[in-house]
Formats: sequence, C-alpha cells, structure tokens
Amino acid sequence: MARLGFREWLAVGRVIAGGTLTRTERAGGACDRFENELAGFAGCNHALAVSSGTAALIAALQACGVGPGDEVLVPAYTWMASAGAVLQVGAVPVLVEVDETLTLDAKDFAAKITPRSRAVIPVHMLNRPCDMDRILPIAQEHGLKVIEDACQAVGIRYNGRVLGTLGDIGTFSFNQHKNMTCGEGGAVLTSNATLIDRARNAHDMGLGFRQANTLDTNEIFLGNNFRISEIQGAILRVQLRKLQGRINRMLRRVTMMADMLERNGYPIAKPHGNGPTASLVLTFDAEGEAIQFAERRGARRLFDSSKHVYTEWEPILTRKMAHPGVTPWAWAGNPNGPGPESCPKTIDLLKRSCAINSMPDVPMPVVRYLARKLAA
Repeated sequence: MARLGFREWLAVGRVIAGGTLTRTERAGGACDRFENELAGFAGCNHALAVSSGTAALIAALQACGVGPGDEVLVPAYTWMASAGAVLQVGAVPVLVEVDETLTLDAKDFAAKITPRSRAVIPVHMLNRPCDMDRILPIAQEHGLKVIEDACQAVGIRYNGRVLGTLGDIGTFSFNQHKNMTCGEGGAVLTSNATLIDRARNAHDMGLGFRQANTLDTNEIFLGNNFRISEIQGAILRVQLRKLQGRINRMLRRVTMMADMLERNGYPIAKPHGNGPTASLVLTFDAEGEAIQFAERRGARRLFDSSKHVYTEWEPILTRKMAHPGVTPWAWAGNPNGPGPESCPKTIDLLKRSCAINSMPDVPMPVVRYLARKLAA
C-alpha cells in the first residue's frame, strides 16, 4: 500500500492553517490543482476527484446515461463495487469470464452482448491491463460505452497510455491499499466535455449551480454528494508526485522476481500489452499447487480474496437491494441475475493462481532474498 510521510503532513497543515476545508468555498484550491495535475499526468482533458473508487464508478455510469433496463458487462473477478455500482444506478451487471491474464476475456465479452447492453467495465485488476486492443473495437461495433475501472492500476500504462484514459471514461481509487492514497478517495477521468459535465453533477447535486463550471445546463440533474475535502486534495497532490517513482520500483522488483521464478520453472501468468509489468501472478496446473505456494511469505491465492471473487457477492447473487421495490433485474427483463455457476473458467483460474507482492517499499536486497525463498 502507498505510504504517507512528512510532505503530506506539511501539505495538510497548510490547508488547515488556511481555514478552508470544503473544496466548493473557493476556486483554485488543493482539489482544483490536484485535478489539473492528475489530468496532465494521465494525458486526458479532464479529471474529477471524488470520495471513493465506488463513487467514481457511479458517477461515470451516470455520466454515460446508464440506468434502469440496461445491462453492463463486468468481469467475474473484481472488487464487488464494480458490479454494485451498476445496480446503484438501476442497471444490472452481466458477468464475463476472465482470461489467463486474470482480466476481462474479450471473447466471452463479445458473446454476452445483448440488445440491452449499454456499457462494459474492463477492470485492470492487480495492476494488470485488460486486452484493450480487442475490447475497444468490440465495444465500438456494438455502440457500448467503455468505462475503465483502473482502481487497482492507478498510473499503470498499456502500450504507452495511462490506464483509465483509453475508453470513454475511466475511474481511479485512492483507498489506502492502492498505488496512491488519501485514505479513501477516487477520480473520474475523460477527454469528453459532456461526460465530465455530467460526472460533475453526479458527484455533487449543486456544483453546476455553485461554481457555474457545467458548460451545458442540460447536463444539470439531481446528483449525489461524492465530494472530497481540501485536506484530501492536498494529500493527493503530494502522492501524485511520488506515484511514478513508486511504479518504477514495482516494475524493477517484479521484473527481477519474475525472472528468478521463471528460471526455476514457475508458471508466470503473462499480462496484456508491451513492456514490463507491475504485477506478478503464477498460475499452476493444479489447485493444490497454488494452495501450497500461497503458504510462502509474500504470496496469496487469488481465490481466497473474498469480495473480489463473484461467488462471494452475496447481496448480488441473492438480488438483495435496500428496498424490495428496487428491482433492477426485473427492469432489465432478467429476474434471475447471476448465479454461483455463471463463470466456471474464472473460478478455475482463481483457484490455481497466486499473486506475489511487488514490495515497492522494501529495499531491493531484501526483495532479492525473499524472491530466492519464493523460487526455492
């Protein structure tokens, strides 16, 4: 997880001393500056800071006009919020298998598109890019919005481009366990002026009126309150300046560990895209091998990661919403929804796969020592 230090402490102190903690009190504060800097880093026209990765997904879905009666294709291996956000806007998630990279299977994605399909959420899990070269043309052919979930891949590149900027709109998370953090937070990224206007309203029901930065008043609609504070904005500005260095350390460590493990005969799961990867996954031939390997320090079996596995999404599998009158599945003409057997290929891969911590904050000599023990 990303760490906070003295520079973040100083940045927060300056905000507190200034006396303005709410971002809407004045323009040009820490949040505004962070958004401009994040858009510059990512290479897109607009970035919007929000309260969490889940809030970013909800705002992105609302920006794209997804709602009751619609279907959104979502991988079966992702944090539950990727599918939960779809239900929160009244649509239903359609589960798609993952491929051997542990990301959305483009072939299964194409096979599960229906006349009700409105969008797809490729999730770049574990800093591993989806096969965007195949996903984007399929989505375009069928008129689907591409909402990238890069919450677990902040700052990671795919063929030279920052994940979250390849589709129509993208999302980041700044949860404590992500590549950069302010405890809880997120962001929406896009180069589409209409989508960012709608996302701004989705994240604050009054922002379009308060700051008059919604260019098209037709995009002013009832939103929610997903704002972050100036304290979070100040922390994120410092974290953003540290991000590329952190990713570079991840890349070096993963490259070294993957080389050592591969030379010792371990089955490295290859990622999509060109160049080095910031993620290391082993996929064994048998589940027992993965269970045994997961006992080693620094390794974990992916099937054991609770709410990242769709079979653990109890409220979704039981179709339990806050009120019985909220029935997205019925609205979409799909009253049964997903079940435990929806994606058997995904379950098989997760049972046989282990992820290894890239340890970016651990000195390289220690990482080499731990890698030798892993590869033994």
